[in-house]
Amino acid sequence: MTDLDHRYPGEETEPYGPPSGSLADLLERVLDKGIVIAGDIKIDLLDIELLTIRLRLFIASVDTAKKAGIDWWETDPALSSRAARDALAEENARLRERLDALEGAAGEMTGAVR
Repeated sequence: MTDLDHRYPGEETEPYGPPSGSLADLLERVLDKGIVIAGDIKIDLLDIELLTIRLRLFIASVDTAKKAGIDWWETDPALSSRAARDALAEENARLRERLDALEGAAGEMTGAVR
């Protein structure tokens, strides 16, 4: 017989699987590594595709998401105050340019009338 045939649960082995952790430990592990859940829903009628919904869910911490190249929340004005300020400043600059162009055109028209 070999050693494998006579193994008994001891302190160094885990006979009943890995120790169960708390929900907080599990959540920390998922957020640290990230998890992707993907699925497709397709509705056909007589071999005619009526609807296809593709679902992709990425659950991770902000740091893990950034490492994966995902940072859309930083540029969405609805989610980021900095992005909202940047969008407002950009809109303000565009409006000032349009106003300058309109004032210049109005000044040329009044100068041509004189």
